[in-house]
Amino acid sequence: MLVSLKELMKAASEGGYAVGAFNVSNLESLMAIMGAAEETGHGVILNYAEVHAPFLSMEQAALIMLDAARKASVPVCVHLDHGSSMEACIRAIRLGFTSVMLDASAEDYETNVRATAQIVRLAHSVGVTVEAELGHIFSSNMGLAESPAEAETLDSYESADDVYTDPATAKDFVERTEVDVLAIAFGTTHGIYTKKPVLDLERIARIRQAIDIPFVMHGGSGLSKEEFQTAIRNGIRKINYYTYMTLAGGKAVKEAMDQKGADENVFFHDIPMIATEAMKENVKEAIRVFSLEV
Repeated sequence: MLVSLKELMKAASEGGYAVGAFNVSNLESLMAIMGAAEETGHGVILNYAEVHAPFLSMEQAALIMLDAARKASVPVCVHLDHGSSMEACIRAIRLGFTSVMLDASAEDYETNVRATAQIVRLAHSVGVTVEAELGHIFSSNMGLAESPAEAETLDSYESADDVYTDPATAKDFVERTEVDVLAIAFGTTHGIYTKKPVLDLERIARIRQAIDIPFVMHGGSGLSKEEFQTAIRNGIRKINYYTYMTLAGGKAVKEAMDQKGADENVFFHDIPMIATEAMKENVKEAIRVFSLEV
C-alpha cells in the first residue's frame, strides 16, 4: 500500500525501530527491494535520487515505484532523495511521490532554513512529507559519474563541530521550518568506506533531547550491526541504504560469470536475475537489522 513517510515514521517511533530507505536505480533494484519487503513483512521506503537519472529518469522511476507501492501488501513510501532544487521536489510531488527531500545543506544556514520552510509549506498543502538535512555528510567514490574521486573524512576538517549536526541549531531549524524528518550528520559516509568512520553516536541522543522528530541516517552502508542498532536506539528512524546492496548484486554476477567455462553461453536475461536475488537477500538482512530482529 502506498503511504506517506510520516505514517511509516510514526510507526517506527512508536516501535523504536528504523525503516530502510533503499534506492531504486533500475527495475531489478526495485524487484529486489519489494521482494525483501514482502518476504520479511516490513514496510520500506523507495528512494529515487537524481544522481541515478542516467540509469532511470524520475518519470520512469515514478511509474514503476508507485505501481509497486500500490500493489504491495506492506506499507511503502515513494520518496525523492537529495532533491537538488525546489523544481525537482515539485516535479516529484506532481508525479505522485508521497515524500520529498530538499537538500540545501551545502548552502548557508539561513538559505537552508528559507528553502526548507518554503517546500514544507507547499508539500504539506498536498499531504506530502518533507525531509531536510542539517550538517555535512561525507562522500566517497560510489562508481557514479558525478561522485568524488577521493573519500572525505573528518581529517579534512578542523573539528567535528564544523561538520556534525549541532543540537541547538537543529532545534532552531526544526522550529522555523516545521520539517517532518531531519537527516543529521554524525560521521557516516555516502558510498564505500575507505577507512573506519569516526562516529559520534551519542550526538544523536543529544539532538533527540532537543527535538522530538524522526532522524535520518544517510551514508549508512558499511556500518556494523551494533553501530546501526545503537544509532536506532538513540533516535534514528530512517536509514538510507544503497551502496552495499548494489555491490552485492555486482559481486554475485561476477562470481557467476567467473564460474562459466570459456565456451559456455552467457544469456543476458540471466544476469539481472542473479543480481536481483543477491540484492534481495542483502536488503532482507538490512531490514532485519533495522527492525532490531537480529
